[in-house]
Amino acid sequence: MKTDLSRILAVTGQHGLFRYVAQARNGVIAESLETGRRTVFDAHSRITTLADIAIYTNEEELKLAEVFTALQKTLDGQAAPSAKAAETELVALFDKAVPNYDADRFHVSHMRKVVGWYSELEKYASLDFETEDGEQNAQA
Repeated sequence: MKTDLSRILAVTGQHGLFRYVAQARNGVIAESLETGRRTVFDAHSRITTLADIAIYTNEEELKLAEVFTALQKTLDGQAAPSAKAAETELVALFDKAVPNYDADRFHVSHMRKVVGWYSELEKYASLDFETEDGEQNAQA
């Protein structure tokens, strides 16, 4: 099953990722990828879909799906390092996967977050992502 990153949510102040379930009267109903527990996030929650997130490179911004794909190719079936891994290990990974990332604007704290999300998607969802073209073809 393909993962639709536009339905995977990161919520500020909450641990882990959530799958969008439905719109509620005063917010959004989402389900934790890890536990499957449903939660209602109100209108004051800062919610971002993973499809809307990109990292800075020297040329342009790179969508998170492309970053995840690059990490997957670089890791070649091996487990990703922990989000708490040494700074040098994370920097080395991103130097291989996305060699043109902008080191002035894409910090180690961002790398930790991306690696954590990658691991969570690998474990509880899929690293096979729906593309915008696929969505348009399905709607036609």
